[in-house]
Amino acid sequence: MIAPYPGAMDHEPGSAPLRVVLVEDSVLLREGLVRLFDEAGYVTAGAWGDAEDIVRRVADAAADVAILDVRLPPSFRDEGIRAALALREALPGLGILVLSQYVEGVYARELLAGGDGGVGYLLKDRVTSLEEFTDAVRRVQARGTVLDPLVVQGLLAARPDPLSTLTPRERDVLTLMAEGRSNGSIAQRLFIGVGAVEKNISSIFAKFGLEESGTEHRRVLAVLRFLQRD
Repeated sequence: MIAPYPGAMDHEPGSAPLRVVLVEDSVLLREGLVRLFDEAGYVTAGAWGDAEDIVRRVADAAADVAILDVRLPPSFRDEGIRAALALREALPGLGILVLSQYVEGVYARELLAGGDGGVGYLLKDRVTSLEEFTDAVRRVQARGTVLDPLVVQGLLAARPDPLSTLTPRERDVLTLMAEGRSNGSIAQRLFIGVGAVEKNISSIFAKFGLEESGTEHRRVLAVLRFLQRD
């Protein structure tokens, strides 16, 4: 492990621009994302086309968040996810956001297996929305967990029991919980009261046999750990 790491662990919101690094082999997409970061007020501390020596590069850049494509040179298989896992182990304060062209549940589960937050998995289609993408970057930097809705659906489908015991409303709430949304945000999305959201969450945890936590972050991770278990 590299220590001390001067990146996200020492970053105080509002004290300095958020520093991001980008690993994306497509030059056009890489340049487009750099422009997006500039528009959002972020500092691009590094932008590379491969993950070679990635831990040293990111540590030297003192980044708050690393954004990586899943498929990178030389084989274009899983270099990006392996780089993300190496970064998570070596630089525990770093936020990690992985981008993929397709829903690849096994990679999402690998990334989330640590259970300590600060990670995200989005489909590349999401980068077309500045608001959604920059919100995801901020949430990852703040140690949240961000999952693309289609990835959430894939994880839910892979674990049918005891999900079959949930009501349709509870499944809707669980899906939004797994996306990392707050109770207020869930209530707005489903057009119900916050009290109704809280009741559904309590019921979900009772059916899953999980002890409810006092924080949204731990609640989401508890659900994800349940979905990942064999």
